[in-house]
Amino acid sequence: MASLHLVGPGALDGVGVGDPVLLDGAEGRHAVSVARVRVGEVLRIADGQGTVVSGAVTATGRDELTLTVDEVTVEPQPRPALVLVQALAKGGRDEMAVQAGTEIGVDRIVPWSAARSVSRWDGAKVEKGRARWAAIAQEAAKQAVRSRVPTVAAPVTTAQLAVVGREARRALVVLDPVGAVRLSAWEPPADVEEIVLVVGPEGGIDGSEFDRLEAAGAVRVRLGDTVLRTSTAGPAALAVLQTRLGRW
Repeated sequence: MASLHLVGPGALDGVGVGDPVLLDGAEGRHAVSVARVRVGEVLRIADGQGTVVSGAVTATGRDELTLTVDEVTVEPQPRPALVLVQALAKGGRDEMAVQAGTEIGVDRIVPWSAARSVSRWDGAKVEKGRARWAAIAQEAAKQAVRSRVPTVAAPVTTAQLAVVGREARRALVVLDPVGAVRLSAWEPPADVEEIVLVVGPEGGIDGSEFDRLEAAGAVRVRLGDTVLRTSTAGPAALAVLQTRLGRW
């Protein structure tokens, strides 16, 4: 499979077969200087929103290259979309979840300031943290050769998360090591447009948070008989959902 490079959203709008596409900036520099791409090699370029063009490189410069498009494909947005609400966690374990979740196929990522989150984003840390997660998601999408890069939202509180749970056509699923229902046996509603998977921090989800989310319509599910760390629980649950939805 030809390597995948990412350009910004909208960069491929209106591009058709036979058109030239310029890859510059950091991506172009990496392709030419690090990956040593040469004229004649076939590349794939995606806009992170499902559009992918492929074609042979026709010219290279110091920090850029140009390819001529021979194929354009558009990958539709999966329905239901998979959303990972990942609690902030210490030791970079939340970032590990973002990376693996992206590789597995999550569509959107929401940082959560849970009651027991040791890590906190305050002030300037909010945008810095969100940007850090977005960069991790972009690199993971490239590694997985994904045409869609998951978006990373602003962090939410438990109260804001409860509001999401009450919205129509969203299924709010909360991981609970002692939940009565196994995720592998849970049946998503037929008309659901998003499955919102909530993963707590290392210290677990507080009882009052469980109560608030359940009151908003959340379902408490468990993965199995063992307790996974926050870095692996989300990706493992996403893998189960991908299988349940027939995508794997």
